[in-house]
Amino acid sequence: MRRAFTAVLMAAAAIAIAGCAHRGPSTPDEFAVQRNAPLVIPPDFNLTPPVAGTAALSPSDAQQQAIDALFGGASPRSTAETSMLDAADRDSASLGIRSTVGDPTTRVVDKGPTTVQILSAPASNSNIASAQAGQ
Repeated sequence: MRRAFTAVLMAAAAIAIAGCAHRGPSTPDEFAVQRNAPLVIPPDFNLTPPVAGTAALSPSDAQQQAIDALFGGASPRSTAETSMLDAADRDSASLGIRSTVGDPTTRVVDKGPTTVQILSAPASNSNIASAQAGQ
């Protein structure tokens, strides 16, 4: 048994050493080296250096330019969309209406006393849903 183990160990060592004998060329291949392309000055793109004393872009202008560059700017509305917006009186909306509607103290819809009572009813652990409204 010991001789078989020694033979297997010697065979494994011989295979491991034989694998290290040939690793490929040890010197670099001079034909595999390529030259880099020379650096090229990009086209002008009508860019001018900033001039001292002139107004810089505000952050909102820069943001709008970025949005226009990404999404292509404003597109014309279709006739169906324009007529729908005109029917909804888009020009008569007051400024800041979204902030006013989002305010929790603003009552957007007149729900009536019955709907308010149902909505303000306490939660129940019952499997049967019921709502009672006083008249």
